[in-house]
Amino acid sequence: MSKAREGQSRALPWVSSVIILALVLGAWQFAVSVMRVSPFIIPSPHSVWTSLSTMLGFGSGGTGAGGGSAWSDIRTTLVEVVVGFVIALVLGIAVGAVLGRVRWLERALQPTLVAFQVVPKVAFVPIMVIWFGFGMNSKIIIAAILAFFPIMLNVLLGVRSVDTGHRDVMRSLGATRWATFRSLELPSMLPYVFAGAEVAIVFSVIGAIVGEYLGGSTGLGYRVVSSLNALDAPGLFAVIIVLAVIGSLLFAVVSSLKRFLIPWHDSVSGI
Repeated sequence: MSKAREGQSRALPWVSSVIILALVLGAWQFAVSVMRVSPFIIPSPHSVWTSLSTMLGFGSGGTGAGGGSAWSDIRTTLVEVVVGFVIALVLGIAVGAVLGRVRWLERALQPTLVAFQVVPKVAFVPIMVIWFGFGMNSKIIIAAILAFFPIMLNVLLGVRSVDTGHRDVMRSLGATRWATFRSLELPSMLPYVFAGAEVAIVFSVIGAIVGEYLGGSTGLGYRVVSSLNALDAPGLFAVIIVLAVIGSLLFAVVSSLKRFLIPWHDSVSGI
């Protein structure tokens, strides 16, 4: 790919995002100003922006009572998401690597894993609250549970995808299991790890928000409940915007790590 085409390819997501954002804002303002949709259903972009500025303590709307109060909730949700994701990443890689190597163990645990995976994770929220309380621990565990399976399944697939002939070569050279894992399986597995991680970071955000929504007293999920109870539609939209920005930034961090650690892979070099 030429440098010009590579530059155009990299700029395309930014340009398309700006165009889509402008179209959404235009349609939003049209619905409010021309179609006269009730502000309780769709508040105006200006009122949402004012509420967002007040929450974050920016501009003239952020100097009053409660201005900038969202930062502590943002910090709480971020900690829950990141810690839950890291726990899921460590456990997912470890369990996936073991199950990928030991086929009888994977077959023995498959019914249990499938049963655990198909249960709606929302059902675990009350149990986690009972076991670990209304604090951050229960939300971290819920985020880790949701993020665990995408990583584990992708790692298992990555270990299985290693060519048998390559393993035979390593074995004929007298390589130990650890040397085979480090030199052969880990490089082959990394693209699958990041494929799972890109899905898992989104699930981790969902897990933390659902936990705060159903059993929390702090965080952005709790702020969603508070806005809903107060029929504060602009505040509700403002929280959703903050969540979208946080989720996008975390996804961008994982994608950047992928480009840094596996620049040779088609999923990166082909972008």
